[in-house]
Amino acid sequence: MPEMTPERWQWLNRYARSVFGDPDEQLATLVDRATDAGLPSIAVSPDVGRLLQILAASTPGRLALELGTLGGYSGIWIARGLAPDGKLITVELEPKHADFAEAEFASAGLADRVEVRRGAALEVLETLAEELEEGTVDFVFLDAVKTEYPDYFRAIKPLMAPGAILVADNVYGTGQGWIDEGYGTDEFNRLIAADPDFLATAVAMREGVLIARRM
Repeated sequence: MPEMTPERWQWLNRYARSVFGDPDEQLATLVDRATDAGLPSIAVSPDVGRLLQILAASTPGRLALELGTLGGYSGIWIARGLAPDGKLITVELEPKHADFAEAEFASAGLADRVEVRRGAALEVLETLAEELEEGTVDFVFLDAVKTEYPDYFRAIKPLMAPGAILVADNVYGTGQGWIDEGYGTDEFNRLIAADPDFLATAVAMREGVLIARRM
């Protein structure tokens, strides 16, 4: 039986991106524009973006929350999966990144459906906990400071509606390290996996994508 080699794994990742990503022109060129504007050349891959859209669309899609906007790439995928009257609140620490993302959301025709909140994720979550009613968030995407994932989860859990979906990126690692080397998402993975209010798993897409559903 053929073995899974590093070369085959890289080929399969390229295959998934080409077959299941299929971004439109704006998304296909967004990262290049972001890089030209001085933003980091990082974003979820298009196949992960498609997964976000599908999962957001599997919920009522009334309200979504994203931590880590960067250039708006993942936010566009998420917003496109929401209900016609749905809203995405996305949180970004860097003002330059937030400004760029707002322009991209406007270009995508999503300006009236996406709100960019500026600030550190944990601080913004404190504000949102006061503003939002418990059980009103249908979809969550975590892609900010990885070592803060457990704190994000604890803060967001009361806001999530029954049946809500939570997705977290980089749960197996990043370019800075991998989970077998002590990378800091192990606590988060075990925390949500052991929570009786959630059904969770992780898939080996890109650098590990966790998917959890609130029961």
